[in-house]
Amino acid sequence: LTDGRPTIAVVGSRHPTARGREFARQLSRELAEAGAAIISGLALGIDAAAHEGALDGGGPTVAVLGCGVDVVHPQRHRALRERIRTGAGAIVSEYWLGVRPLPWRFPARNRIVAALADAVIVVEAAARSGALITADFALEGGTAVLAVPGVPRAPMSAGCHALLRAGAGL
Repeated sequence: LTDGRPTIAVVGSRHPTARGREFARQLSRELAEAGAAIISGLALGIDAAAHEGALDGGGPTVAVLGCGVDVVHPQRHRALRERIRTGAGAIVSEYWLGVRPLPWRFPARNRIVAALADAVIVVEAAARSGALITADFALEGGTAVLAVPGVPRAPMSAGCHALLRAGAGL
């Protein structure tokens, strides 16, 4: 699917600001236009924006699920899921068909997102965020981690700012 392209994971909050969501979509579109494949988790918020941007840019996108590939979750992403499936994309999971989403499966799937990526970009993340779990898996695997700075002292920027203080790329 990625045909030797660079693979970039774009991850972040399920409850982003409008500005963060638009930035993730635009960044993913521009990366796709430049030849990258975008990877994310098809979750609400930044993940969905990343997949939409990649498809808008004509590039492939890979959705890594925390449930079986035949399970539509979240329900509101039914159309996006179909757009990925029928367009330049793939939907993958380590779980058997019919496996329902459970809260612990999403942090677990983040290790796959990180493993598939040449770099992980965190767009918006609170101090406690699944996106930071993805960044940790990436660092453990020697994958580059980048973070997008946000508004100083804004709760949705706290995780990104912590990553930047710890040495993540800008």
